[in-house]
Amino acid sequence: MPLATIPRALLGTTLAGALAFTALQASADLAPRFTDSDGDLVADAPSDESQWVDPDTLVFAYTPVEDPAVYVEVWAGFLEHMEEVTGKRVQFFPVQSNAAQLEAMRAGRLHVAGVNTGGNPLAVNCAGFVPFAMMAAEDGSYGYEMEIITYPGSGIENVEDLAGRSMAFTSPTSNSGFNAPSALLRSEFGLVAEEDFEAAFSGSHDNSILGVINRDYDAAAIANSVAGRMIARGVVDEGDYEILYTSETFPTTGYGHLYNLHPDLAEKIREAFFSFEWEGTALAQEFASADEAQFIPISYQEHWEVIRTINEANDVTYDCD
Repeated sequence: MPLATIPRALLGTTLAGALAFTALQASADLAPRFTDSDGDLVADAPSDESQWVDPDTLVFAYTPVEDPAVYVEVWAGFLEHMEEVTGKRVQFFPVQSNAAQLEAMRAGRLHVAGVNTGGNPLAVNCAGFVPFAMMAAEDGSYGYEMEIITYPGSGIENVEDLAGRSMAFTSPTSNSGFNAPSALLRSEFGLVAEEDFEAAFSGSHDNSILGVINRDYDAAAIANSVAGRMIARGVVDEGDYEILYTSETFPTTGYGHLYNLHPDLAEKIREAFFSFEWEGTALAQEFASADEAQFIPISYQEHWEVIRTINEANDVTYDCD
């Protein structure tokens, strides 16, 4: 099980003690059991064909950013399409946490997944995840921004006012929910969690948003794509919170498969993503608020470079054993 080694300067000893099974690193070093002969930073399929996996049922999981029950229906049409293309039964796995998703992948129980932005390096290096697709707008643009939010009347007018207040992160594997804001707060504003402000982990972006609105936290770091979907569904209103900071654009959830799937099956899974017709589907309706209307090809080496740079700035290491 991967264990995090997170510098005290980022979180402090009180919060750091709660970070079992979380980690990211900057240099994208694969665990020793994987090989990368082509230098693309992801695990190669095993050269020994006897190690290829060709299950009767494919298990798919979407990143646990919101209520998993909502996404069973959202993904149903897409999974039916994957069944048609692959000839396999496809089962939705409603994971409750990033740790559960990654451990299922490491154990070989999860074959295809959408992994949150910050979790991709851990999934790639420790679980043999091979991301190949990402959601994008019709014009091919993609991504989301990290926002730091507070509730109206909190008395927090700017980021510097977070000193002495409470702030929620989502989980240590989240880019927008932890790694990016941690680096930003420290480097640009001189604010360190547990030294300059009280910090907590909410478990997900929607928990952080609702926690701020309900005044459980004075502020939170969130992905604005999640907030947009919650607003579109009527869960929250735009006036329920105020935005203190908006970051540069980051890549969004990466979709991929396990490295050791039979190459023919892996190719059919890719085909299922890129041949899916979005128009009129529950998937299109759910992600319309984020202006996402198709899957586009991506590479971990290129599209996750900014995330690896953030991790390097945070000096975070991990152990895949």
